[in-house]
Amino acid sequence: MPDIKHLLTIEAPASKVYKAITDEKGLAGWWTEETKAEPTVGSIAEFRFGERYLNRMRITDLVPHKKVTWECIEGDKEWIGTRFVFDLEEREGKTVTRFAHADWRADTDLYALCNYHWGRYMVSLKNYCETGKGAPYQEP
Repeated sequence: MPDIKHLLTIEAPASKVYKAITDEKGLAGWWTEETKAEPTVGSIAEFRFGERYLNRMRITDLVPHKKVTWECIEGDKEWIGTRFVFDLEEREGKTVTRFAHADWRADTDLYALCNYHWGRYMVSLKNYCETGKGAPYQEP
């Protein structure tokens, strides 16, 4: 099974990056403005991308300032059952961020498109954590 992977260094402490990927306001600041989430294992987070896409993720792992894992339980059929893993490692006040959208069943056109978009959203996460301004999805 193929995995989408991205590695980036964010010029912010791991506590700030962790909050950006677990807190509803943080997620809305870099991924999609239409977010409902609470940082609790077992909770269901919702991410809406206009009228076209709604993704629901079960929060499966939270290790403060170290790791966040979600499992897609509703959304595009190619996403269902995939995992989203954020591994954080703080080094001298910066955070090495390893992101994976894992367990795809096949290397499809949607896989390639999502790889492109995840790269863009990783830049958005980096900018959000470093400057307070990300570039989340907005309805066109």
